[in-house]
Amino acid sequence: MKRSTDIIKMVVLSMLIALGVVISPILRVEGMCPMAHLINIVCSVLLGPWYSLLCATLIGIIRMTLMGIPPLALTGAVFGAFISGVFYRFSKGKLIFAVLGEVIGTGIIGAIVSYPVMKIFTEKQGISLFFYIPLFVPATLIGGSIAYFFLRRLADNGMLSRMQKKLGSPAFADNSSVLSNALTIAAFGAISFVVVEVAAGLFKLGAKPTQYAAYGSLAAFIAIALIYFIIKKLGGKKVAADK
Repeated sequence: MKRSTDIIKMVVLSMLIALGVVISPILRVEGMCPMAHLINIVCSVLLGPWYSLLCATLIGIIRMTLMGIPPLALTGAVFGAFISGVFYRFSKGKLIFAVLGEVIGTGIIGAIVSYPVMKIFTEKQGISLFFYIPLFVPATLIGGSIAYFFLRRLADNGMLSRMQKKLGSPAFADNSSVLSNALTIAAFGAISFVVVEVAAGLFKLGAKPTQYAAYGSLAAFIAIALIYFIIKKLGGKKVAADK
């Protein structure tokens, strides 16, 4: 039985590594690789921190070797991968903590560690200790948002806990409430605001259009959150009344 579980773990790990390498170029610019954070969080939740660390390390090595990616492929992934898994386990299966671990591990720790690494191994000029934080944090928020919605769906229909049991990982019940879902939607509005502002800085977009886009996305997410909350609450009351 244990051997069968170990084989399944190796198969899933291999699939995540292959998927991570293939989708890593999506939305990528130097210092930003959102899809890597998606894989980190999914692996952390399914397999735990050590497997997630191994997954991120192997993806980074393959990307550096075959794609000519700088050492950011490692420093921008391994810390978040491990801390995401640790936060998820210590929080007893709260998905938002897996995302938070990725943001802290990669967005802050990985970004700071990247400075001396890039300075020593690539002799990159014009960077400072906190140079990569404005790049890494939005990337983790984008990848983390996608991972959260994907895993949230799996958790709500019971598929996530079944997959975890099949893999021999601790299974947790993390069912969402209407309020928590609404707050999550609103929180992603703040994330979109940050992403728009960072993208504007990277691509030197105009200040006025950037402000309209940033505040517009924030307002849109908040409006969606309110509409979702009202519809769900009214729907719940109607069902209760019918009974």
